[in-house]
Amino acid sequence: MTPAEVAARVGEVRRRIDSIDRAWTHRVAVVGVTKGFGPDAVVAAVDAGCEAIGENYAQELLDKRAEIERLHPEVHFIGRLQRNKVRQLVGLVDVWCSLDRTSVIDEVAKRVPGARVMIQVDTTGDPAKGGCSADEAGALVRHAAAAGLRVDGLMTVGPTSGDRQATRSGFRQVRSLVDELGLAVCSMGMTGDLEVAVEEGSTEVRIGTALFGPRPQRPGPR
Repeated sequence: MTPAEVAARVGEVRRRIDSIDRAWTHRVAVVGVTKGFGPDAVVAAVDAGCEAIGENYAQELLDKRAEIERLHPEVHFIGRLQRNKVRQLVGLVDVWCSLDRTSVIDEVAKRVPGARVMIQVDTTGDPAKGGCSADEAGALVRHAAAAGLRVDGLMTVGPTSGDRQATRSGFRQVRSLVDELGLAVCSMGMTGDLEVAVEEGSTEVRIGTALFGPRPQRPGPR
């Protein structure tokens, strides 16, 4: 995938967003999810005008340090975060998007005082995807704020079953929580459910496949 092709695909994603009939007037940011791809994907995403890049795995992000330090994109860590990885990522991550338990919140507050964070809410029922329950979200937001962190908003991964009604219901619940808690960012929607997410009020979508193509197979946990 060349930079020109990625730029064209970013343009197509923005056209998809602009064509959606919705009640919301805010701009929807595009986070280019570069996980599974090499440093060239970071360069392409930045050149194409993505508002940020998203990474899921600590080691992959560390492997891209040189390009990140050269280009200074806004970096979102969107994968399930382990406490022992936080220290390694200090200085590389701008927004910690997948906080879902107090122990990780406390570790980020300790290592990166005043960091920008998001609380991940589970809308799938799949423990592997991470996220707190909707009932826990408010308490975690307050815990993070009390720890001195800047809570930008909530993040969720939509159901992957293909059931659009279940996806819509989950996204609607998260949008309601964002409003109830007085937060600014509602991060939801990926390549396959972008339209539903934007209809339901997403302020940023996390797009990988539609920009970079299918991801190479990953060799195992890192």
